[in-house]
Amino acid sequence: MELLRFTTAGSVDDGKSTLIGRLLYDSKSIFEDQMAAVKQSSERKGLQHIDLSLLTDGLRSEREQGITIDVAYRYFATPKRKFIIADTPGHIQYTRNMVTGASTANLALVLVDARKGVVEQTCRHSYIASLLKIPHIIVCINKMDLVDYSEEAFNKVVEQYNDFAGKIDVTDIRYIPISALEGDNVVNDSENMPWYNGTSLLHTLETIHIGSDENHVDARFPVQTVIRPHAAEYHDYRGYAGRIAGGIFKPGDKITVLPSGLTSAIKSIDTFSGPVEEAFAPMSVSITLDDDIDISRGDVIVKDDSEPQVSQDIDAMLCWMAAKGPRPGAKYYLKNTTREVMAIIKEVYYKLDINTLDKLEDAGDIKMNEMARVRLRTTQPLVFDEYRKNRITGSLILVDESTNETVAAGTILL
Repeated sequence: MELLRFTTAGSVDDGKSTLIGRLLYDSKSIFEDQMAAVKQSSERKGLQHIDLSLLTDGLRSEREQGITIDVAYRYFATPKRKFIIADTPGHIQYTRNMVTGASTANLALVLVDARKGVVEQTCRHSYIASLLKIPHIIVCINKMDLVDYSEEAFNKVVEQYNDFAGKIDVTDIRYIPISALEGDNVVNDSENMPWYNGTSLLHTLETIHIGSDENHVDARFPVQTVIRPHAAEYHDYRGYAGRIAGGIFKPGDKITVLPSGLTSAIKSIDTFSGPVEEAFAPMSVSITLDDDIDISRGDVIVKDDSEPQVSQDIDAMLCWMAAKGPRPGAKYYLKNTTREVMAIIKEVYYKLDINTLDKLEDAGDIKMNEMARVRLRTTQPLVFDEYRKNRITGSLILVDESTNETVAAGTILL
């Protein structure tokens, strides 16, 4: 079955956790003991209804304040598709958490309160979704029950968001009027909005086309490990295992190993179920070659017709995640696909004001949750693509060498 990863975004109290709770509840994806615990918690809070947001807000401080702080991952499936949900926080001080949850998503659910319309945090999260090259956005205009299911209120928010959408790089944007509290248009079609001719949220999630989201043109295979069984049956077997990050590989293809530049041809492609005649992203496979050449973890196997960038100087947009800003001359572990090298921040070009999208030059130190375009210098050549071309080979993280803390996540720019 096809897997769809999606993240939630939007301002505080727009109903993100309630929507996810409603989606899980109405799609019969909740165990009875979980539902009983949520009912008890709702009664203790003195609520007359079941607080479905408690299904995702697991931290005690989240339940007490009624807000989301950490990223909560939830899993469910329908007969048509499997889903992984990243319920991300709406507060500005948790921007780094939103980036973490959105980094692997195919789709973003942007919630807008029908009474308030598009607000600053709506724009901020939509821009981050655009920056992370999430190809699909569904704008869920929530709390329609509080505006008497008004078509005029819905159209007003659609117009506001369309005015803003011209500033971001997302081609597929859809709008659905919902009430997460009452369940309108979440799983079941609403009888309260006969003027809406579209489908429910779940039906949209089940049918939206994501097959073309992967880059099936530029072949990329980061090597994760070398398989040498040393068994009598496979005495001479040498396979290079990993997950395909882009393109299509077939036996007989001419390949180049980067950064060394050694060349060979694919002998076979093996999987857990046996050999295959072609492999593509995101399959996990083991590739054998016609020649015995020196390949180890961190190398990238590519086809000769589309080679990536190989350089020690990398321009990237970083989201800073650590409490302390970058120190001058500090060394960091840079991790990109399966490769790990040492790096320094050579230059800071500008910081980005996420509210206005302005570039702030000479804006001082980079602080937590801020974004900045920088030039990185690595100790060894890195094999990469521009992030807009390939989200896997075009992303990186920086890890503090002394504390082992992940201090930044970045997208590579050209």
